[in-house]
Amino acid sequence: MRTPLSDPDLRALRRDLHQHPELSHHEERTAALVDRTLTALGLHTRTGIAGHGITALVEGSHPGPTLLYRADMDALPIQEAEDRPHRSLHPGVMHACGHDVHTTIGLGVASSLAHRRDDLHGRILLVFQPAEEAAPPPGQVIGAERMVDEGVLDHNPVDAAFALHVMPSLPVGAIAGTGGPVWAASDLFDIRIHGRMAHGAYPHESRDPILAAAHLVTALQQVAARNTDPRHPTVLSVCSFHGGDSHNTIPEHVQLRGLLRTLDPDARDIALERLHTIVEHTAAAHDCSATLHLVRGAHLTANHPALEAAVLERIGQAGLATPTLHPPQLGAEDFAAFSRRVPGCYLFLGVRNEERGIVHPIHTPRFDVDEDCLSIGRDAMVDALLHVGRHWNDIAPALELAPR
Repeated sequence: MRTPLSDPDLRALRRDLHQHPELSHHEERTAALVDRTLTALGLHTRTGIAGHGITALVEGSHPGPTLLYRADMDALPIQEAEDRPHRSLHPGVMHACGHDVHTTIGLGVASSLAHRRDDLHGRILLVFQPAEEAAPPPGQVIGAERMVDEGVLDHNPVDAAFALHVMPSLPVGAIAGTGGPVWAASDLFDIRIHGRMAHGAYPHESRDPILAAAHLVTALQQVAARNTDPRHPTVLSVCSFHGGDSHNTIPEHVQLRGLLRTLDPDARDIALERLHTIVEHTAAAHDCSATLHLVRGAHLTANHPALEAAVLERIGQAGLATPTLHPPQLGAEDFAAFSRRVPGCYLFLGVRNEERGIVHPIHTPRFDVDEDCLSIGRDAMVDALLHVGRHWNDIAPALELAPR
């Protein structure tokens, strides 16, 4: 590829990806397109990482740090509602979280940097990640964590990690940091209350798991209201309540399912401890017993404040986007697999255009983006990565890292 990807090239790539979305663990076509594009740029790729993950390294002409730039590739099981020319061709599957945009910008960053090696201090490790959207099976790791387990950070030791995510609440042309926490830590719980079955007309002969579960739902609300610091948002939601299948029988078992989201590691530890205690003792107070199955999910994604500040300052100075701050989100994301190990900078990219009706949230059937975000995201991140590499010896002390 003799010239960098143009703005029309980026739009065509994004629309191709949007028309051919692939669910977590099934990103075959997407990975092949990414591999072809990177190879055409003269980059050597490693493929088949954590399933369909791909990496490529852009070597600069000057010494400096190794900076990781990550783009996720998978789609969601959502039926797209809008009738647009580039609508998904796969029924029930849609890029409703903007990963088509992320992948396209990642390829745009790769293309620009491959043609600007003389400006690059250090190297850029491009990571195209599968399975960001999926929940890991018990005892297994997927997505970013699996890529780390399979040596992504070992083959090329990384000094800092970067990513973008579309944000429909921000107007196109804006790029935002958060000053710290970005996405919440995520845990899922499955509670089973064990009682004794009886006829509904003779409740005294039962050990009523429905009554115990009802009290448990309300008791769990004290975790966020009374047990964790209100300055660090905590959400504990019971989202499923199942027990019994007739009008006249008190069942033997009731099952509750829900989630915990936290923006502070201490709050997470406190909430999980209280969850265990409240489940056990509420069940016992109703002469029942309980089992709690917990699935630990993604860790808290948080930016290193000094790295984020340096990047946003540079983006503003270069005039490539309008830097701003955005509240942290209680959704979850597995970029923490990287940012827990090295300083991270995860930014939100504005994609909203009210005049064109592009206003709908992610994970909904009408989600879309103003495609001007493609070149804005590419140009801002290329400039930021070049800036961080060029000024690493000034930035590194604030990150408690040795200069390169």
